[in-house]
Amino acid sequence: MNDHEIYLKRLKDALKNVSTTDKAEASRRYFPNGVNLIGATAPDIKLIIADFQSEHTELTAIETLSLTESLLRTAVFTEEVLLAFGLINKFVKNNYDEDLLLRFEFWLENYATNWALVDDLCIKTIYQFLLSRPHLIEKTQHWAHSKVPWCRRASNVVWVKFIKRKMGKSTYNLDKELVFKNCDLLIGDGDEFVQKSVGWLLKVTSLQHEGAVIEYIQNNFKKMTRPTIRYAIEKMDTDTRKRVLAIAKEGYAK
Repeated sequence: MNDHEIYLKRLKDALKNVSTTDKAEASRRYFPNGVNLIGATAPDIKLIIADFQSEHTELTAIETLSLTESLLRTAVFTEEVLLAFGLINKFVKNNYDEDLLLRFEFWLENYATNWALVDDLCIKTIYQFLLSRPHLIEKTQHWAHSKVPWCRRASNVVWVKFIKRKMGKSTYNLDKELVFKNCDLLIGDGDEFVQKSVGWLLKVTSLQHEGAVIEYIQNNFKKMTRPTIRYAIEKMDTDTRKRVLAIAKEGYAK
């Protein structure tokens, strides 16, 4: 057994050692479509990674990426995939070249099997990667055309922290028209988790561009599911939410 295989075994054994059926059952309720869980929590996974990296400080960013991909290829449980994504988080901001974005797309299309994996990869790992490479943020647009619904979901989720984001001494502002263009592409998507991501992206966009989001909903509510609309207006004040819902209700009745 070489060092790489030893590392892989240690990580999987550590995950197994902290897992319980009770934890698995507690998590399973968040996945109505079913999911393969071993029974480890997010804090469990975070601690495993911290302990492993503290013990193996000799591992470089490239070696860690190789280990991540080995873990992804052999993963059986959702927690193993989360563990794989988490391994590179400490390196991803200041290491690797821009081609890692292509690997992220591959991972989304081949290893993401539920909403939690998509959101974890986008909100933690890819977010850190893009923070130091803002010129790549718009390069994820084509994910909306993916044949894989999890990748289509990611095309929205990957932007939710970049509507307005402080980066050093400057502030990055994502063009709201790009947001609406992405929503146009996915507003009629048949996958419920893609639909929910549309609502999520509109919700965070409303914090900076409330009027534009209201106008978008008014122009497109017949294409949107009611849960998507409710999610999109979640951060608006009570009177505004009631007004938007009333307009949508009246429109549905016509």
